[in-house]
Amino acid sequence: MSSLSRRHVLATGAALGAGAFAASTGPAAAAPAGDRGTSASAPRGGGGREETRTLDELYRAALAEGGKLVVYAGGDTPTQQDGTKAAFKARFPELDLTLIVDYSKYHDVRVDNQFATGTLVPDVVQFQTLQDFDRWKQQGRLLHYKPAGFSKVHEAFKDPQGAWVATGVIAFSFLYDTATVGAARRLTPRDLVDPQWKGRIASAYPHDDDAVLYLFSLYARTYGWDWVARFAAQDVQFARGSNSPGEAVFGGRKTIGVGTAGSAVGASPVTFSIADGHPFMAWGQRAAVLEQAKNTTAAKLFLNWQLSTQMQNGSFNGWSVRTDVTPPAGLKPIWEYRNAHVDGFPRFMADRAEVERWKQTFALYFGEVKGDPTPGRLGLHPGA
Repeated sequence: MSSLSRRHVLATGAALGAGAFAASTGPAAAAPAGDRGTSASAPRGGGGREETRTLDELYRAALAEGGKLVVYAGGDTPTQQDGTKAAFKARFPELDLTLIVDYSKYHDVRVDNQFATGTLVPDVVQFQTLQDFDRWKQQGRLLHYKPAGFSKVHEAFKDPQGAWVATGVIAFSFLYDTATVGAARRLTPRDLVDPQWKGRIASAYPHDDDAVLYLFSLYARTYGWDWVARFAAQDVQFARGSNSPGEAVFGGRKTIGVGTAGSAVGASPVTFSIADGHPFMAWGQRAAVLEQAKNTTAAKLFLNWQLSTQMQNGSFNGWSVRTDVTPPAGLKPIWEYRNAHVDGFPRFMADRAEVERWKQTFALYFGEVKGDPTPGRLGLHPGA
Protein backbone atom coordinates (compact mmCIF):
# COMPACT_ATOMS: atom_id res chain seq x y z
CA MET A 1 0.00 0.00 0.00
CA SER A 2 3.01 2.29 0.16
CA SER A 3 2.12 3.52 -3.31
CA LEU A 4 -1.14 4.89 -1.97
CA SER A 5 0.04 6.37 1.31
CA ARG A 6 -0.70 10.06 1.58
CA ARG A 7 2.94 10.81 2.20
CA HIS A 8 4.04 9.05 -0.97
CA VAL A 9 2.51 11.82 -3.05
CA LEU A 10 5.15 14.17 -4.36
CA ALA A 11 4.64 16.65 -1.56
CA THR A 12 1.92 17.60 0.11
CA GLY A 13 -5.61 23.78 4.80
CA ALA A 14 -7.18 26.78 5.21
CA ALA A 15 -5.07 29.60 6.63
CA LEU A 16 -5.15 29.77 10.43
CA GLY A 17 -5.15 32.88 12.55
CA ALA A 18 -1.79 34.60 12.31
CA GLY A 19 -1.26 34.37 16.05
CA ALA A 20 -2.01 30.67 16.47
CA PHE A 21 0.71 29.12 18.58
CA ALA A 22 2.89 32.17 18.15
CA ALA A 23 4.64 31.49 21.44
CA SER A 24 6.02 28.02 22.11
CA THR A 25 6.30 26.88 25.69
CA GLY A 26 8.37 23.78 24.92
CA PRO A 27 12.09 23.32 25.60
CA ALA A 28 13.01 24.22 22.02
CA ALA A 29 11.50 27.70 22.24
CA ALA A 30 14.62 29.48 23.43
CA ALA A 31 17.07 30.32 20.67
CA PRO A 32 20.66 31.38 21.22
CA ALA A 33 21.44 35.09 21.22
CA GLY A 34 21.89 36.47 17.75
CA ASP A 35 20.04 33.54 16.13
CA ARG A 36 18.99 34.83 12.71
CA GLY A 37 15.32 34.64 11.80
CA THR A 38 13.72 35.05 15.21
CA SER A 39 12.05 38.33 14.34
CA ALA A 40 8.94 38.46 12.17
CA SER A 41 9.58 42.08 11.25
CA ALA A 42 11.62 41.66 8.09
CA PRO A 43 11.58 38.18 6.51
CA ARG A 44 13.95 37.66 3.61
CA GLY A 45 12.64 37.08 0.11
CA GLY A 46 9.57 39.28 0.28
CA GLY A 47 6.09 38.02 -0.50
CA GLY A 48 5.41 40.14 -3.58
CA ARG A 49 5.27 38.88 -7.13
CA GLU A 50 5.43 35.27 -8.20
CA GLU A 51 8.62 33.65 -9.41
CA THR A 52 9.27 34.49 -13.07
CA ARG A 53 12.33 32.33 -13.67
CA THR A 54 11.86 29.00 -15.45
CA LEU A 55 12.74 25.70 -13.82
CA ASP A 56 15.88 25.51 -15.94
CA GLU A 57 16.94 29.00 -14.89
CA LEU A 58 16.38 28.15 -11.24
CA TYR A 59 18.28 24.90 -11.74
CA ARG A 60 21.32 26.70 -13.10
CA ALA A 61 21.17 29.20 -10.25
CA ALA A 62 20.86 26.39 -7.70
CA LEU A 63 23.96 24.69 -9.11
CA ALA A 64 25.85 27.97 -8.91
CA GLU A 65 24.71 28.28 -5.29
CA GLY A 66 26.31 24.92 -4.44
CA GLY A 67 24.02 22.29 -5.93
CA LYS A 68 22.66 20.86 -2.67
CA LEU A 69 19.20 20.61 -1.10
CA VAL A 70 17.93 19.07 2.14
CA VAL A 71 14.20 18.43 2.60
CA TYR A 72 12.49 17.14 5.74
CA ALA A 73 9.21 15.46 4.71
CA GLY A 74 6.44 13.99 6.81
CA GLY A 75 5.88 10.32 6.10
CA ASP A 76 5.52 6.78 7.35
CA THR A 77 8.51 4.83 6.00
CA PRO A 78 12.10 5.70 5.05
CA THR A 79 11.49 4.86 1.38
CA GLN A 80 8.15 6.61 1.03
CA GLN A 81 9.58 9.58 -0.85
CA ASP A 82 11.80 7.54 -3.15
CA GLY A 83 9.49 8.32 -6.08
CA THR A 84 9.89 12.03 -5.41
CA LYS A 85 13.66 11.74 -5.22
CA ALA A 86 13.84 9.71 -8.44
CA ALA A 87 11.63 12.15 -10.35
CA PHE A 88 13.56 15.17 -9.07
CA LYS A 89 16.88 13.53 -9.91
CA ALA A 90 15.69 12.69 -13.42
CA ARG A 91 14.68 16.32 -14.01
CA PHE A 92 17.67 17.91 -12.24
CA PRO A 93 20.44 15.27 -12.36
CA GLU A 94 23.30 17.42 -11.06
CA LEU A 95 21.54 18.62 -7.93
CA ASP A 96 22.30 16.68 -4.74
CA LEU A 97 18.94 16.11 -2.98
CA THR A 98 18.76 14.69 0.54
CA LEU A 99 15.17 13.93 1.51
CA ILE A 100 14.54 12.66 5.04
CA VAL A 101 11.17 11.07 5.94
CA ASP A 102 9.83 10.93 9.49
CA TYR A 103 6.53 11.45 11.25
CA SER A 104 5.71 15.16 11.01
CA LYS A 105 5.24 15.31 14.80
CA TYR A 106 8.90 14.35 15.25
CA HIS A 107 10.27 16.41 12.38
CA ASP A 108 8.67 19.63 13.63
CA VAL A 109 10.13 19.46 17.14
CA ARG A 110 13.44 18.33 15.63
CA VAL A 111 13.47 21.54 13.60
CA ASP A 112 12.53 23.57 16.69
CA ASN A 113 15.44 22.03 18.55
CA GLN A 114 17.77 22.78 15.68
CA PHE A 115 16.61 26.40 15.77
CA ALA A 116 17.31 26.52 19.50
CA THR A 117 20.78 25.02 19.17
CA GLY A 118 21.86 26.81 16.00
CA THR A 119 22.21 23.54 14.09
CA LEU A 120 19.54 23.79 11.37
CA VAL A 121 19.78 21.05 8.72
CA PRO A 122 16.83 21.29 6.25
CA ASP A 123 16.19 23.93 3.63
CA VAL A 124 12.58 22.88 3.01
CA VAL A 125 10.00 21.44 5.40
CA GLN A 126 6.81 19.74 4.19
CA PHE A 127 4.68 18.53 7.09
CA GLN A 128 1.21 17.47 8.15
CA THR A 129 1.51 19.56 11.33
CA LEU A 130 -0.22 22.56 9.76
CA GLN A 131 -0.16 24.61 12.95
CA ASP A 132 3.63 24.80 12.89
CA PHE A 133 3.68 26.88 9.73
CA ASP A 134 1.61 29.65 11.26
CA ARG A 135 3.72 29.60 14.41
CA TRP A 136 6.97 29.67 12.42
CA LYS A 137 5.62 32.47 10.25
CA GLN A 138 4.89 34.51 13.37
CA GLN A 139 8.42 33.83 14.63
CA GLY A 140 9.97 34.91 11.33
CA ARG A 141 11.30 31.43 10.59
CA LEU A 142 9.87 31.13 7.06
CA LEU A 143 11.06 32.75 3.85
CA HIS A 144 8.20 34.64 2.21
CA TYR A 145 8.23 33.38 -1.36
CA LYS A 146 5.64 32.78 -4.09
CA PRO A 147 6.53 30.08 -6.61
CA ALA A 148 5.30 30.27 -10.19
CA GLY A 149 1.60 29.39 -10.25
CA PHE A 150 1.02 30.69 -6.72
CA SER A 151 -1.93 32.80 -7.90
CA LYS A 152 -3.58 29.62 -9.21
CA VAL A 153 -3.36 27.81 -5.88
CA HIS A 154 -6.70 27.62 -4.08
CA GLU A 155 -6.98 30.16 -1.26
CA ALA A 156 -7.28 27.41 1.36
CA PHE A 157 -3.89 26.05 0.36
CA LYS A 158 -1.56 29.04 0.66
CA ASP A 159 -0.46 31.77 3.00
CA PRO A 160 -1.32 35.16 1.47
CA GLN A 161 2.21 36.48 2.04
CA GLY A 162 3.85 33.35 0.67
CA ALA A 163 5.21 32.04 3.97
CA TRP A 164 4.02 28.57 2.98
CA VAL A 165 2.13 26.85 0.19
CA ALA A 166 0.52 23.43 -0.04
CA THR A 167 2.03 21.45 -2.88
CA GLY A 168 -0.31 18.46 -2.82
CA VAL A 169 -3.70 17.27 -1.62
CA ILE A 170 -3.94 14.28 0.69
CA ALA A 171 -7.24 12.59 1.57
CA PHE A 172 -7.88 10.16 4.41
CA SER A 173 -10.76 7.71 4.66
CA PHE A 174 -11.09 3.94 4.70
CA LEU A 175 -10.66 1.49 1.86
CA TYR A 176 -11.71 -2.09 1.29
CA ASP A 177 -11.09 -5.05 -0.95
CA THR A 178 -13.66 -4.65 -3.72
CA ALA A 179 -13.86 -8.32 -4.69
CA THR A 180 -14.49 -9.47 -1.12
CA VAL A 181 -17.15 -6.86 -0.38
CA GLY A 182 -18.69 -6.99 -3.86
CA ALA A 183 -18.43 -4.42 -6.61
CA ALA A 184 -22.11 -3.54 -6.36
CA ARG A 185 -21.89 -2.77 -2.65
CA ARG A 186 -20.64 0.56 -1.32
CA LEU A 187 -19.55 0.53 2.30
CA THR A 188 -19.86 3.66 4.45
CA PRO A 189 -18.32 4.30 7.88
CA ARG A 190 -21.55 3.08 9.46
CA ASP A 191 -20.81 -0.38 8.06
CA LEU A 192 -17.46 -0.62 9.86
CA VAL A 193 -19.23 -1.70 13.05
CA ASP A 194 -21.20 -4.49 11.35
CA PRO A 195 -20.32 -7.79 13.10
CA GLN A 196 -19.71 -9.22 9.61
CA TRP A 197 -16.35 -7.43 9.57
CA LYS A 198 -15.17 -8.41 13.04
CA GLY A 199 -11.53 -9.45 12.87
CA ARG A 200 -11.26 -8.26 9.28
CA ILE A 201 -10.30 -4.60 9.84
CA ALA A 202 -6.89 -2.94 10.09
CA SER A 203 -6.53 0.63 11.29
CA ALA A 204 -3.87 3.17 12.10
CA TYR A 205 -3.97 4.29 15.71
CA PRO A 206 -6.00 7.52 15.74
CA HIS A 207 -4.13 8.71 18.83
CA ASP A 208 -0.75 8.38 17.09
CA ASP A 209 -1.42 10.41 13.93
CA ASP A 210 -3.33 13.70 14.02
CA ALA A 211 -4.85 13.21 10.56
CA VAL A 212 -6.23 9.80 11.54
CA LEU A 213 -7.31 11.39 14.81
CA TYR A 214 -9.30 14.03 12.96
CA LEU A 215 -10.94 11.37 10.78
CA PHE A 216 -12.01 9.42 13.87
CA SER A 217 -13.23 12.60 15.53
CA LEU A 218 -15.49 13.14 12.51
CA TYR A 219 -16.77 9.58 12.87
CA ALA A 220 -17.48 10.13 16.58
CA ARG A 221 -19.25 13.43 15.94
CA THR A 222 -21.31 11.99 13.09
CA TYR A 223 -22.22 8.55 14.42
CA GLY A 224 -21.83 8.97 18.20
CA TRP A 225 -19.77 7.31 20.90
CA ASP A 226 -21.79 4.12 20.59
CA TRP A 227 -20.26 3.74 17.11
CA VAL A 228 -16.79 4.15 18.63
CA ALA A 229 -17.52 1.51 21.28
CA ARG A 230 -18.81 -0.91 18.66
CA PHE A 231 -15.76 -0.28 16.47
CA ALA A 232 -13.52 -1.00 19.47
CA ALA A 233 -15.28 -4.37 19.80
CA GLN A 234 -14.48 -5.34 16.19
CA ASP A 235 -11.12 -6.97 17.04
CA VAL A 236 -9.36 -4.33 14.97
CA GLN A 237 -5.69 -4.74 14.09
CA PHE A 238 -4.21 -1.40 15.12
CA ALA A 239 -0.70 -0.37 14.05
CA ARG A 240 1.49 2.70 13.77
CA GLY A 241 1.85 4.40 10.40
CA SER A 242 -0.99 5.42 8.11
CA ASN A 243 0.52 3.12 5.48
CA SER A 244 -0.27 0.05 7.60
CA PRO A 245 -4.04 -0.31 6.96
CA GLY A 246 -3.61 -0.23 3.18
CA GLU A 247 -0.73 -2.67 3.30
CA ALA A 248 -2.92 -5.08 5.27
CA VAL A 249 -5.67 -4.85 2.63
CA PHE A 250 -3.43 -4.98 -0.42
CA GLY A 251 -1.55 -7.86 1.18
CA GLY A 252 -4.75 -9.88 1.56
CA ARG A 253 -4.53 -10.00 5.34
CA LYS A 254 -7.56 -7.78 6.03
CA THR A 255 -10.67 -6.75 4.10
CA ILE A 256 -10.92 -3.16 5.36
CA GLY A 257 -8.27 -0.56 6.17
CA VAL A 258 -9.19 2.57 8.16
CA GLY A 259 -7.21 5.80 8.53
CA THR A 260 -5.16 5.77 5.37
CA ALA A 261 -4.85 7.52 2.04
CA GLY A 262 -6.12 6.29 -1.27
CA SER A 263 -7.43 7.20 -4.67
CA ALA A 264 -10.99 7.26 -5.94
CA VAL A 265 -9.86 7.14 -9.58
CA GLY A 266 -8.14 4.60 -11.76
CA ALA A 267 -8.13 0.83 -11.78
CA SER A 268 -7.53 -0.67 -8.37
CA PRO A 269 -8.47 -3.84 -6.48
CA VAL A 270 -9.69 -1.66 -3.63
CA THR A 271 -12.41 0.95 -3.18
CA PHE A 272 -11.55 4.21 -1.43
CA SER A 273 -14.67 5.50 0.32
CA ILE A 274 -15.72 9.12 -0.25
CA ALA A 275 -19.47 8.47 -0.17
CA ASP A 276 -21.80 11.49 -0.22
CA GLY A 277 -23.26 12.26 3.18
CA HIS A 278 -20.47 10.52 5.09
CA PRO A 279 -17.29 12.11 6.39
CA PHE A 280 -13.77 11.75 5.12
CA MET A 281 -11.02 14.34 5.41
CA ALA A 282 -8.49 16.07 3.19
CA TRP A 283 -5.88 18.76 3.51
CA GLY A 284 -3.09 20.48 1.65
CA GLN A 285 0.33 19.27 2.78
CA ARG A 286 2.17 22.50 3.51
CA ALA A 287 5.72 23.22 2.42
CA ALA A 288 7.98 26.16 3.15
CA VAL A 289 11.52 27.40 2.64
CA LEU A 290 13.17 28.12 5.96
CA GLU A 291 14.47 31.64 6.52
CA GLN A 292 17.86 30.23 7.58
CA ALA A 293 18.11 27.80 4.67
CA LYS A 294 21.63 27.27 3.37
CA ASN A 295 20.41 26.39 -0.13
CA THR A 296 17.68 28.92 -0.78
CA THR A 297 17.65 28.76 -4.58
CA ALA A 298 17.52 24.97 -4.65
CA ALA A 299 14.67 25.16 -2.13
CA LYS A 300 12.79 27.55 -4.41
CA LEU A 301 13.39 25.19 -7.33
CA PHE A 302 11.87 22.33 -5.34
CA LEU A 303 8.67 24.29 -4.62
CA ASN A 304 8.35 25.52 -8.21
CA TRP A 305 8.80 22.00 -9.54
CA GLN A 306 6.17 20.57 -7.21
CA LEU A 307 3.64 23.29 -8.07
CA SER A 308 4.20 22.97 -11.82
CA THR A 309 1.17 21.86 -13.83
CA GLN A 310 3.07 18.78 -14.97
CA MET A 311 3.57 17.59 -11.41
CA GLN A 312 0.08 18.63 -10.29
CA ASN A 313 -1.49 16.71 -13.18
CA GLY A 314 0.44 13.65 -12.01
CA SER A 315 -1.18 13.54 -8.56
CA PHE A 316 -1.83 9.92 -7.59
CA ASN A 317 -5.32 10.67 -6.26
CA GLY A 318 -6.34 13.06 -9.04
CA TRP A 319 -6.63 16.13 -6.80
CA SER A 320 -4.54 19.26 -7.16
CA VAL A 321 -4.04 22.37 -5.06
CA ARG A 322 -4.29 24.44 -8.26
CA THR A 323 -7.59 25.79 -9.53
CA ASP A 324 -6.47 25.52 -13.16
CA VAL A 325 -5.81 21.77 -13.02
CA THR A 326 -8.93 19.77 -13.89
CA PRO A 327 -9.51 16.54 -11.93
CA PRO A 328 -10.07 13.28 -13.84
CA ALA A 329 -13.58 12.35 -14.87
CA GLY A 330 -15.70 11.44 -11.88
CA LEU A 331 -13.94 13.78 -9.45
CA LYS A 332 -14.58 17.33 -8.36
CA PRO A 333 -11.92 19.67 -6.97
CA ILE A 334 -11.32 18.63 -3.39
CA TRP A 335 -12.65 21.91 -1.96
CA GLU A 336 -16.07 21.16 -3.50
CA TYR A 337 -16.53 18.09 -1.28
CA ARG A 338 -18.23 19.38 1.85
CA ASN A 339 -17.72 15.99 3.50
CA ALA A 340 -13.93 16.31 3.03
CA HIS A 341 -13.76 19.01 5.75
CA VAL A 342 -10.86 20.79 4.07
CA ASP A 343 -11.34 23.84 6.30
CA GLY A 344 -11.83 21.78 9.44
CA PHE A 345 -8.46 20.06 9.69
CA PRO A 346 -6.37 23.26 10.04
CA ARG A 347 -8.70 24.50 12.79
CA PHE A 348 -8.47 21.12 14.51
CA MET A 349 -4.66 21.14 14.36
CA ALA A 350 -4.48 24.65 15.83
CA ASP A 351 -6.31 23.66 19.05
CA ARG A 352 -3.66 21.47 20.68
CA ALA A 353 -5.56 21.10 23.96
CA GLU A 354 -8.56 19.72 22.08
CA VAL A 355 -6.29 17.41 20.10
CA GLU A 356 -4.89 15.99 23.33
CA ARG A 357 -8.38 15.38 24.71
CA TRP A 358 -9.31 13.42 21.59
CA LYS A 359 -6.10 11.38 21.80
CA GLN A 360 -6.57 10.38 25.40
CA THR A 361 -10.25 9.60 24.90
CA PHE A 362 -9.51 7.24 22.01
CA ALA A 363 -6.78 5.62 24.12
CA LEU A 364 -9.54 4.70 26.59
CA TYR A 365 -11.43 2.91 23.81
CA PHE A 366 -8.57 1.41 21.78
CA GLY A 367 -5.70 1.04 24.25
CA GLU A 368 -2.28 2.65 24.27
CA VAL A 369 -0.22 3.03 21.10
CA LYS A 370 2.23 0.15 20.69
CA GLY A 371 5.15 -0.43 18.35
CA ASP A 372 8.22 1.39 17.10
CA PRO A 373 7.81 4.36 14.76
CA THR A 374 7.73 3.05 11.21
CA PRO A 375 10.34 5.51 9.83
CA GLY A 376 12.77 4.41 12.54
CA ARG A 377 14.49 6.60 15.14
CA LEU A 378 16.40 9.31 13.31
CA GLY A 379 17.92 11.34 16.13
CA LEU A 380 18.51 15.07 16.22
CA HIS A 381 20.20 15.91 12.91
CA PRO A 382 19.34 13.46 10.11
CA GLY A 383 20.67 14.57 6.76
CA ALA A 384 23.46 16.67 8.26
